[in-house]
Amino acid sequence: MAGDILDNRGRGEASWGWPSTHPEGRKFMLIAAIVAAGCAWMAWETLAWPLAALVPAIGAFFRDPKRVTPLGDNLVVAPADGLITLIRQVDPPRELVQDDGTGQPGLPNAPMTRISIFMSVFDVHINRAPIGGTVRRVVYIAGSMVNASLDKASEENERQHLLIERADGRAIAFTQIAGLIARRIVPFVKPGDMVAAGQRIGLIRFGSRVDVYLPAGTEPKVLIGQRTIAGETVLAELGAAMLIEGVRQ
Repeated sequence: MAGDILDNRGRGEASWGWPSTHPEGRKFMLIAAIVAAGCAWMAWETLAWPLAALVPAIGAFFRDPKRVTPLGDNLVVAPADGLITLIRQVDPPRELVQDDGTGQPGLPNAPMTRISIFMSVFDVHINRAPIGGTVRRVVYIAGSMVNASLDKASEENERQHLLIERADGRAIAFTQIAGLIARRIVPFVKPGDMVAAGQRIGLIRFGSRVDVYLPAGTEPKVLIGQRTIAGETVLAELGAAMLIEGVRQ
């Protein structure tokens, strides 16, 4: 059941099951099924069969598996499934630094560590909150359609910035970035909403990317080339900074 507590000493139960399809995808499945049925009725089999095969493919793309989120005051969990392609020291997006007129503080205007997670069309595209707290900013920016794996996608593509502030005032920002095919970022939250770590906060249709901005004094616990699982993989621990090396094999 959702909300069950599990631990590393054996508490809880786990079993495999088919992931559900998010409601955002069910309407596309219905459209494809109706068009496929219409083509079959018209005896257009060359169109009917591919469209029929598209129905389960859409369901798989919009799959929404359950996740077990580790609990910890200072843990930052991955907001997206995918491949870690970039870890850079960068200036934070100006939309998250400048005064937005609400009286709520943004990010400090100082370099931060940015972790970029690339999501292919085969990854789960439901995004989750990296920490628990209050959503302070949701800033949508229209943009172009360059490959989301490129560094410049952070500044050129369609994107949506989100800033979540904890009760102690510490904040984590992340950015949903549309990719070469995607042109639609769907938010599930708005400023003022309270979210828990690992809670679903939105999705991006088709190949895309999510950037996470870590505050000064916090280093990633993940490496370039590793894969993350949204809501489960621990990206960092606030205030912990140490070099971690790995080997590709």
